[in-house]
Parts: sequence; structure tokens; C-alpha cells
Amino acid sequence: MPLVRTQDLTKEYGSAAQPVRALDRVNFAIEAGECVAIMGPSGSGKSTLLHLLGGLDRPTRGTVWLREIDLSTLSDEALSRLRREQLGFVFQFFNLLPVLNARENVALPLLLDGVPRDEALRRADAALERVGLADRALHRPAELSGGEQQRVAIARALVTEPTLILADEPTGNLDSQTSDEIIHLLRRSVDEWGRTLVIVTHDPRIAAHADRIVFLKDGRIVDENRLSGQGDAEELRARLARVSAS
Repeated sequence: MPLVRTQDLTKEYGSAAQPVRALDRVNFAIEAGECVAIMGPSGSGKSTLLHLLGGLDRPTRGTVWLREIDLSTLSDEALSRLRREQLGFVFQFFNLLPVLNARENVALPLLLDGVPRDEALRRADAALERVGLADRALHRPAELSGGEQQRVAIARALVTEPTLILADEPTGNLDSQTSDEIIHLLRRSVDEWGRTLVIVTHDPRIAAHADRIVFLKDGRIVDENRLSGQGDAEELRARLARVSAS
């Protein structure tokens, strides 16, 4: 059974009289241990799809399953609990709390889930060690570089040992060298730490590290490309241009 699968996943915004369809009957599946990149032109539905996969939004029609769990059947409370226990999120703008240091930011999901403070901080320290930031644990976000802040955000996503990590343009705010460091770290979460990763990106260099690329346009999957090892960024750039122009 796939880890994640969708059936006729549709999301509309606006009024019933004039709906705007952001996602249109999307059907696909993600296997456990897979790294999938989602690409497409602006407004193609990439982030909408990621939010629906993560239970951050509810579809207008259709279904998302996480293994045997139909997310549409869950109450808001149960959905929130599932996100805390099984999902990790990494966003473009880090979403760190400025009044907390790195250690406290990483521990926060555990504390919200009722883990005792000493245990939560111990696990936060281990997660920061994993991403190479043990020596920056007591620094607040304003004292960290953009790349370091994103590493803290990745440690926070990993600290609950999630089944699935969802990353929305995680390198969009970073320079090329730092972007390379972040995608290699995310790739390690798949190859070494056993996670499944879905990453939305506009950057073919980042997408080339995935096992499979899903191309969206106008809310629909219009192409897929399975990569063997590290893919060819130039070919992905050309393919994205063809998708955008078609």
C-alpha cells in the first residue's frame, strides 16, 4: 500500500457562483521512502496540493489517504494530532518563533504534544546535532543566518520522527550554496533517516535530487519523470519550460 495516495483531489476557492479551481481531480501515489518533487509554473496548484497532503487545508472534493487513514473523515482535533505525530513541515520562511532559541523552537512540537520538558529538550538537542547545529542551540533566530534558520526548521520537522516530511520551497529564500546544503540535508532524511519527502520547488537544481518529479499545470498533473540517481537539472529546466508553454 502506498504511504500517501489521492483520488480525484479537487480544491476550489471563491464563491459557489464563481469558483476558482486551484486543483483539478489529481490522482497520484507516493511510496514510503520516496523523495518526490512537485514542479510547475506559478499558480499551478503546487502549494495547494502540499497543503492538502498535509491536512493543512481540506479539499472541496476527493480524498487524501495517509496509509489507511482517510483525512477527510478526521475531526479538526484528530487532524491536528495526526499532523503533530506523523508529519513534519518545512516552509520557505522558516516560521521560527523569535522569542525562543533554536533548542526551544525544535522542542516546541514535542512540548505541545505533552512530552515532558526535559525529554523534549534532550530530543531537540539530538535533532540539532543531526543537522549540524549543536553549537548554535542557544541562539535565537535573529542571531542565525538564513541557512541556519532553515536547518533549525528541518530539525523541528524531524524531532517528532515523522512518517512524511512536506517541504514548500525550502530553498526559495536562500543563496545557491546554502540551497545545496539544505537539499542535501533533506535528501539525507530520506536516505539515512528513513523518511518520505515531498518537496515543492521551482528550482530544477533542487528537483534533480528527487526520485520522481510531478509536473502540475492549471491544477492538473500533466507530466511525470522518474529519475535514476541525481537527475539532470538542465533536462528538468527544459521540461518545465515545455510544460509551462503547452
